[in-house]
Order: sequence, then C-alpha cells, then structure tokens
Amino acid sequence: MNPSALVRYGRPGLVLLLAGLAVGVPLWLVLVTSAKPQAEAVRPNLDLPGRWQPGANYADAVGQGEMLRGLLNSLLVVVPSVVLVLVLGAGAAWVFARRASRLVSAAYALCVSGLLLPPAVITVVMELRQLGLAGTRPGMIAVYTGMYLSTSIFFMTGFIRAIPTELEEAARIDGAGPARIFGRIVLPLLRPVIATATIMVTLYAWSDVFYAFFVLGGGDRATLPLNLYKVASAQLYLNNWHLVFAYVVVMSLPMVAVFLVGQRKIVSGITSGAVK
Repeated sequence: MNPSALVRYGRPGLVLLLAGLAVGVPLWLVLVTSAKPQAEAVRPNLDLPGRWQPGANYADAVGQGEMLRGLLNSLLVVVPSVVLVLVLGAGAAWVFARRASRLVSAAYALCVSGLLLPPAVITVVMELRQLGLAGTRPGMIAVYTGMYLSTSIFFMTGFIRAIPTELEEAARIDGAGPARIFGRIVLPLLRPVIATATIMVTLYAWSDVFYAFFVLGGGDRATLPLNLYKVASAQLYLNNWHLVFAYVVVMSLPMVAVFLVGQRKIVSGITSGAVK
C-alpha cells in the first residue's frame, strides 16, 4: 500500500483505537469486577473472575444499597426537571428567535451565559435556605432547571431561526393565536432538538452527585448517585468493590437504554440547533 495512504488511513484508526481504549478499559473494569466475589475484588483489576457471581452481587447491591428508594427519588427529581427545561426552553427560544430588539438580545445573552458560567454552589444553597427549599425535591428541581435551561435555549433558538416564518404567518392568517401556533407548528418541528435536550439533561442530572449532596444532603430523599456515596461512606461497601461496581452497572442501565433509543436524535438535534 502507498505510504501516503497508510498515513491517511492510519491516523483515524489510531484515534479510534485510543478512544476505544479510553472508554473500553474502564467499562471492562467495572463489568468484570461487578461479577467477582469479594476476595477477588479487593484490588480491582482487568482479570476475568475466577468464580462468576454477578447475580448475587447485583441482588446485594439492590437490597443493601436501597436502590429502589434511590430510583424513585431520582425519577421524582429528574423527570420534572427535564419537563421544565423543555417547556421553558422552547417558549423562551421561540421569543428569542422571532423578536429582534436590544432588550431581547440582551436577555438571550444573559440566558445562554449559563453555558460558560457554572453556578456558585454556596450561593445557590444559601438562596435555597432563604426560600425554605434546601433539602427538598422542589429545590433540587429548581437547581437542575436553572443549570440546564441555557443549553436548551441555545439549541432550540438556533433551530427555530431556521424554520421559515411563512409557516407561522399562514397560521395567523387562518386565525391561529400564539398558543396554537406554538403548540401546533413550532413544537412538532422541534422534535429533534427536544429529543437531544431530553437525553442530555437526563444524563447529566441522573449521574449528578455534587449538587445533590449540597442541596439534598442525603436522607430519605437521596438520589441514586447520592445514595451510593452515602452507603459507601458509611462503610457498608468498605472493600466491597464488587458491590460498588454492581451498583454502578444497575444505576447506569436506564441511561444506557435512553441513549440507545435516542442516539440518532442527539446528532441531528445538535447539528440542527448549532449549525443551521
């Protein structure tokens, strides 16, 4: 083969190999360790288990780690957060895309500034305490909504700007009001971006432990990642890496399913919202 062809095709192959190793090695470590007995998992490694016991490990992780309660808490926090991000983001994006003024431009810049400026945890917690929302699910929902609303507005605004305004003008001529235009024309066209925002916000919020630790603080309202941190720090999983990794695998299954279902929508939604 021509040396130039080797160089041309070799570089993408090297990149794919490095990416595969970066993702595959930690994934393999988690999977094989979750199937080992406690004696073999004291020092996690990439070796195959000498004795396989994934069923017992996963059953212990679900039972001892109180995963069912953590799953319910995660759903009660993540689902309302995603709904609010989508509804508020779509409504705001429609206004930003269709109105042209200095005030609207300033408001848009302020909203998308959340992409660059991470929230200050201490300030957020203090504000929640002043409002009586610290340690509550509504407070956690408000934090997630505020954190990820900027991303939703950014992608949706770019997508709506690419939608011909003639569609909305024709609906107005037929007597449709703003609410009907938004619900019957704009929202159906936003499906790729809505799917993308849903998956991205769900993935981020589902695996969050940092903000959940400061806002919820554990207890009966602990989400799945926060619950894992709680049982691990309480020495329930001390040197029981097989249970820790089994917990991680079970906790990740819902997000793997969501990603596999909507992976095509992620690419189309991001390119539509950011490039168009």
